[in-house]
Amino acid sequence: MSPAIAATNGLPVSRNEEGPSRFLLPSDYGDFQTNRLNHTPPLPSILKNPFQVVDGPPTTAAGNPDEIANLFPNLYGQPSVSLVPGQPEVKGQSFKVGVVFSGGQAPGGHNVITGIFDYLQERARGSTLYGFKGGPAGIMSCKYVKLTADLIYPYRNQGGFHMICSSRDKIETPEQLKQAEETVKKLDLDGLVIIGGDDSNTNACLLAEYFRSKNMKTQVIGCPKTIDGDLKCKDVPISFGFDTACKIYSEMIGNVMVDARSTGKYYHFIRLMGRAASHITLECALQTHPNIAIIGEEVAAKKLTMKNVTNYIADIICKRMELGFNYGVIILPEGLIDFIPEVKQLIAELNEILAHDVVDEAGMWKRKLRSHSHDLFEFLPQSIQEQLLLERDPHGNVQVAKIETEKMLIQMVEAELDQRKQKGAYEGQFQGKPHFFGYEGRCGFPTNFDANYCNALGYATGILLHSGKTGLISSVGNLTAPVDEWTVGGTALTSLMDVERRHGKFKPVIKKALVDLEGAPMLKFASLRDDWALKNRYLSSGPIQFVGPYANDINYTLMLELGAQFHF
Repeated sequence: MSPAIAATNGLPVSRNEEGPSRFLLPSDYGDFQTNRLNHTPPLPSILKNPFQVVDGPPTTAAGNPDEIANLFPNLYGQPSVSLVPGQPEVKGQSFKVGVVFSGGQAPGGHNVITGIFDYLQERARGSTLYGFKGGPAGIMSCKYVKLTADLIYPYRNQGGFHMICSSRDKIETPEQLKQAEETVKKLDLDGLVIIGGDDSNTNACLLAEYFRSKNMKTQVIGCPKTIDGDLKCKDVPISFGFDTACKIYSEMIGNVMVDARSTGKYYHFIRLMGRAASHITLECALQTHPNIAIIGEEVAAKKLTMKNVTNYIADIICKRMELGFNYGVIILPEGLIDFIPEVKQLIAELNEILAHDVVDEAGMWKRKLRSHSHDLFEFLPQSIQEQLLLERDPHGNVQVAKIETEKMLIQMVEAELDQRKQKGAYEGQFQGKPHFFGYEGRCGFPTNFDANYCNALGYATGILLHSGKTGLISSVGNLTAPVDEWTVGGTALTSLMDVERRHGKFKPVIKKALVDLEGAPMLKFASLRDDWALKNRYLSSGPIQFVGPYANDINYTLMLELGAQFHF
C-alpha cells in the first residue's frame, strides 16, 4: 500500500485534475465498504504460472455468416484463443491501454478495471492505463483520467461504475469513428477495452474492424457485462453482474413474501429487469419459489395472448382462494409485453411507424397499423398506450422498462376476477400490489463470485491485448469449479454476431441468449412450479450476497447449465 493511501486508512484524499469530479474520502465509507476493500480475489492457476496464448480453429457467425463476413472483412473467421501452460511468448514490454464502461451498471465492473491494472503492474511494468470518463462519449471527446494505484484503490470490490462513469452513447457513424481514431492516436493507445453488454460489444467489434482497416496499432477487446444474463455462449458462460443482481432481487422478493404471509391479503406483482430475456426472473424463481413466475420465452413459444396470461394468473388465484390463501407473489420480466406475439407484432409495427413518421394528436397514424394490431392497441389501458409511444431507446426499440406491465396485469386480472365473481366462480377479495425491482440490483456490492470473476476477466483482457489480439471478448470458463480451476481465453466477437432490424434498417448485433426452454434451469423450474403455485414454498434467504450457505456459491442457472449438483 502506498504512503498516500496508508495515511488515510486506505483511501486517497486527492486526485489527478482529470479525475472524477467527486473525491472519495474516508468518511464516505462505512465499515462494510472498508471491509470489502480487504477481499483479495484469487486468480485461476493458469494465470499464476507460465502460459501461452493458443489459437483455436477459424470461427463463423451466430447467424447470417455471409452478411457478417461482408461487414467485418478484416475480423471475420479469426480464431478464438485459450491459455494453456507453457513458456510465454509475450515479453514484459510496457504498453498503453484505455478502458471504458458502456451501458448500464453491473456489479463487479470496477474489478475488471483493477484486474487490468494488476496485470499491467505485474507483467508489463511501466504501462499506462487510461479511463475514459462518461462512457463512449468520453472516447469521442477525449475526456479521460490516468488510472493510478491510489486512484483505483477505493473501488476494489465495490459496486457501481462511478470510478469513470458510463453512458449509452454509440460509436458507429463515420464521424464518431473518426473521433475515436483521433483520440486513440492522441494517447498513442496500444489497446482499448470496452466493458459492456451485447450492444456495447457489437460496438467494440465495429471499432476493432475500423482500426484494423486503417492499419492502426490499437487493438480492441470486449468484456461481458449485463445483469440480464443474455450475453453468453459456450465459451462465455455468463455475463458479470447477473449473480449479484439476482441475489439482491431474491432478497427483496423474500422480504415481500414474508409481508404477503404476514398480512394475508395482497397479491404482489413484481416486475424484474430483463428486457429481451427472462434469465433474471427464472433465476429468482429458483431462489425464492414464488406462486407464479412468467417466463417470456415460454409465452412466446406457446403463442399466448394477453388474455391467456391473465386467465392463467386468475386460475391460480381462484385455486389458492379455495385453499384459504388470498395472497401470493407473482414475478415477471420487464420485457414480458414484448414476448406476447400479438403485442410483439404491435410493437414491431409501432417501431417502424415511429422510425419514419410522427404520431399526430388526431390519431391518423393509427391507420398504418394492421387491423388486429389496431384493435389490440385500442384494447390496452390508456396508460399502457402512452407508454408504448414513448421515445425509443438508442437502438430504436420501445423502452419496455418504462411500460408498467405489472400494473397492467393487475388491472386485467382484477377485471377477470370481477367477471368470475359475478358468475359465482370467485369469492375472494383481490388486492394487487405492484413492484418494479430494477436499479436496486445494478450497483450492489459484487458477490465474491462476481468480484473474482471480474478480476479474472480484467486480468485476461490484459493478456489478450499484450499478445496482440483484437476483436475478441474476454472469456473465463469452468465457473462451477473452484477459482483455481477456471479456464481463460478470448472469444471472437464476430462468432457471436447476427443481423437485426433497428431504426428500420438491418444492423450487425451480438445475438442475445434467451432462456432455453429445454435447458436444465427451465426444466427444473417447470417440474416445481405447480407445487409452488398452491403451496407456500417461499424461500427468504436474507442478504445472501455475503452470508449464509450461498455466500460463495454462484447462481442456480449456471450450476444447472453446467451440471453441478446441489439441493433446492
